[in-house]
Amino acid sequence: MDFECGDVGAWTEALSAYDTRLQSLQKPDLLPLDAFYRTELPLLLRRREPHPFLSRTELRRLVQWKLSRGKWRPRLLDFVSSLDENLVESASTKAFAALPDLSKAVSELTVLKGVGPATASAVLAAYAPDVAPFMSDEAMMAALGNSKEYTLKQYLAFAEKLQSKAKELSIDGDCFTSSDVERALWSSAAGSVSVTSSNDDLKTGTKRSIKRKRKS
Repeated sequence: MDFECGDVGAWTEALSAYDTRLQSLQKPDLLPLDAFYRTELPLLLRRREPHPFLSRTELRRLVQWKLSRGKWRPRLLDFVSSLDENLVESASTKAFAALPDLSKAVSELTVLKGVGPATASAVLAAYAPDVAPFMSDEAMMAALGNSKEYTLKQYLAFAEKLQSKAKELSIDGDCFTSSDVERALWSSAAGSVSVTSSNDDLKTGTKRSIKRKRKS
């Protein structure tokens, strides 16, 4: 998916394929984790208004989702698992209260060991998907051409671009949040990887078949 693409239909198609792309990864734990992150957690946070917060257990599951959908880094999970429960609740309460100021909200969360801007963005996106998109590798690469600078400055630039794209796509009855844009970009990238893998498998199979014929 070209980030500059203005075809709402193409973006809608990529977003609609998100669940299928998840299944194609063949990670049994990812589907329930994604359901927790996208459905259960937002409801829990809304029920805790006017002072929503995240528990340590919820943060751990969120990190599991992030790592399962992306690159697995077990040390992050260890750091989060060892955090003090009260500290997690306090930091997340302050972060949610700081919205829509993304800079302050992210800074409130990154005081927690193991929580960088990317994980902080996932926390904020669960509560405010229109303001705070998740900082995934795939979406970062599409929007900024760089997926390795996980800094606050880079996240703010990334969020601004996805917010603008969401507004651009929200026309004629269509409603996109910045988080929808992120998922569409991830879905498109996952689809491209799947096609490439299938083509590679096909080429490998063809080469093996040719070798067998030569031997016979």
